Amino acid sequence: MGVTRCTAICQGKGGVGKTSITANIAGLAAAAGLKTLVLDLDQQGNLARDLGMPLDSGERLFIALRNGGNLPVVHDVRPNLDVVPGGHELGDISGMMVGRAMSGGVTLTTTLRTSLDRIADEYQLILIDTPPGEQVVVEAALGVASAVLIPTRADDASLDGMSLVAKRFAAARGSNPSLRLAGVLLFAIGTQGHRLEAATRAKILGIISDPSLTFAATVRHSDSAAVDSRTRGLLAHELEGAVAKDRADRLAALRKGEPIPAGLLNRNATGLAADYEAVTRELLTRLAQIEKEEVFA
Repeated sequence: MGVTRCTAICQGKGGVGKTSITANIAGLAAAAGLKTLVLDLDQQGNLARDLGMPLDSGERLFIALRNGGNLPVVHDVRPNLDVVPGGHELGDISGMMVGRAMSGGVTLTTTLRTSLDRIADEYQLILIDTPPGEQVVVEAALGVASAVLIPTRADDASLDGMSLVAKRFAAARGSNPSLRLAGVLLFAIGTQGHRLEAATRAKILGIISDPSLTFAATVRHSDSAAVDSRTRGLLAHELEGAVAKDRADRLAALRKGEPIPAGLLNRNATGLAADYEAVTRELLTRLAQIEKEEVFA
């Protein structure tokens, strides 16, 4: 059985906004009052950058996952938001656990479940950020989650990555029958790209065959916002406030005849913040539906 209200964010291809989506959903859910935990299983550890945390080596998480020990939780990264940071040391976890499983030892799924079960009841929402190319890690996340969210861009390589996750999802349900598809989320779809969006939704429908499982909400992409967010450790709704302050500072300097401060690269984060709010609302609604389906199953 999957851990209640635990969602794995998975994609077979990198560069589809997976970590940014995870961080922003977590931040908004926490801001809405939900006690939230984010578990970063990616050796790149970029979730820490998105949340303005010091980078971590991942060694403490590696040790916990090796034997099902206590997860190294960093508390109160934001109000109601706790984080288990990843890092480069996780690069060895797949090889070690494959060797152990081949010799009859416990799997990564088992140790991850043991570690997560110990604290899961403390949280109303748990999000797991997964690496794109580590099959063992992704399968472990799917083995403990109750839902999976698959972000994708419109290009064929991203859709191939989505198709790969769909296959792993189907296989994971053999050992975790409570696992459900929360949905597919379109990332980096421009606000004027209506034909592209329609064409991409049609391709997704050819893979998952249920239009209700493609999120109505989409997330636009802005290179300037992405750089500002990761450089400053600000989520989209926080960046929105920072942009407004930055604008006020520029105007004040202009009035005083002073040099205009360089400030942020982005000039308007309102649309991006609204996108993430819509995505978070849709995910939480879907998770509530999944819980209800489990109760009446």
